[in-house]
Amino acid sequence: MSTGYGKSAIYQLAGELLGKPTIVVSPLIALQRDQVEAIEEHISPGEAAELNSTVSERRRHELIAALERGEHEFVLLAPEQLAKAEVLAELAATEPSLLVIDEAHCISEWGHDFRPDYLQLGAFAERLGRPTILALTATASPPVRREIVERLGMEDPALVIRGFDRPNLHFAVHRFSDAQGKEEALVEAVAAAPKPGIVYIATRKASEELAAALSAAGVVAEAYHAGLPAKRRGALQDRFMGDEVEVIVATTAFGMGIDKPNVRFVFHAGPSDSIDSYYQEVGRAGRDGDPAEAVLFYRPEDEAVRHFLAGSGGVDGEDLEAVGHAVEAADGAADPARLLEHLELSRSKVLEAVGRLEEAGWLEITDAGDVHRAPDGPSLEEAVQAGVRESGERREFDKTRLAMMRSYAETRGCRRDHILSYFGEEHAVPCFNCDNCDAGLVHPDQAERPFPIGASVTHKSWGAGEVQRYDRDRVVVLFESVGYRTLDLTLVGEEGLLT
Repeated sequence: MSTGYGKSAIYQLAGELLGKPTIVVSPLIALQRDQVEAIEEHISPGEAAELNSTVSERRRHELIAALERGEHEFVLLAPEQLAKAEVLAELAATEPSLLVIDEAHCISEWGHDFRPDYLQLGAFAERLGRPTILALTATASPPVRREIVERLGMEDPALVIRGFDRPNLHFAVHRFSDAQGKEEALVEAVAAAPKPGIVYIATRKASEELAAALSAAGVVAEAYHAGLPAKRRGALQDRFMGDEVEVIVATTAFGMGIDKPNVRFVFHAGPSDSIDSYYQEVGRAGRDGDPAEAVLFYRPEDEAVRHFLAGSGGVDGEDLEAVGHAVEAADGAADPARLLEHLELSRSKVLEAVGRLEEAGWLEITDAGDVHRAPDGPSLEEAVQAGVRESGERREFDKTRLAMMRSYAETRGCRRDHILSYFGEEHAVPCFNCDNCDAGLVHPDQAERPFPIGASVTHKSWGAGEVQRYDRDRVVVLFESVGYRTLDLTLVGEEGLLT
């Protein structure tokens, strides 16, 4: 459901009606605080509380006790809190009636990389007594929706889709051949645009350099990234919300859940890692319903950074073997946190490796959150091979999503149609609100479409897939095995590639 259409009201109303505690998984502390304030404003003071790394152990016990007494209805936390056995046990004792996953696309977007606890939410739900689960997001393409359902262990869920279109957003791409020309044009565009606005950029260093260039051009601009102290980030966000800062130049660390209605533009200094991310980011513009601009400043060479990031990360065979041997050495159930003490791996790699070995059937996770060797599972060697294959397939899938972002940047078709069809929604063209439609490049599609959007098809080599969109004489299909692929319609017809 699109931004501003009332997703939070759904769980607030349901939580009040169901009576017992409502647990809301929310990704960021700033977002948790915003939601707590909204609940207290719209329902009543004391109805909600946040449970995160800023909360002391004493305060946590008081909060849980208040939940049990019915003094709080809502508790907002990140999945990392549920990963703590003592916190999970205390919350389970309150017998929650509703588990809400807000910004549910984070399961797919973040779970495979730097926040693997998102992939354990289904297991956490079991240990909470399997309350009713509600997952909410503004942007989830068909494969992301399927993964949310799978990871949460939802059986025959009600899938409600209320549309993705934001008709007040104007989409455009400005293409450049050199980096200096692109930066100069970006600075000029920001200086001339109605304020306030957001500029997204790939790296921390680049955000600081661009903010300095904008300041020199007379724009009240600030850089925002995860490397800044939390207090500084919070102060910057407050100043932006209060219209004291005209432009935030940010990495993707900024913006999720930011409910600022009057953002007039979201510019991107380079491509996002996927259409999913891009639409999530531009969705922060024009929440008041007034016209707003979504412009990508594009240079094909900029993709090198995104390709590097898409190809990095994940776990390899050595990581999986190390975790497997550590579990074996524990001689029984092992606490994943204790495994870290004996391994030279980051917490995210250990947790991802645990997840891969569980998917392969080599280990099991107990109700207490410990891990042990599955009695009837495959050999460690077989599980490692399966884990490496799964991790590699995920990285390749991420690269195909990046290819869809490049296709958006380079299309001569309707950009709104390109985005909406990615999310499984058809839209009449021309839209009359993107640069290509403005230039008269887009006409009603008269080409024959052998399959409807969303149709299930089978490729001779790649197997099952789903038709995503048409781009003149080409069709884009999302395959379960190889991700997004663009096929020539003539070859599809002549060779019988799809059935």
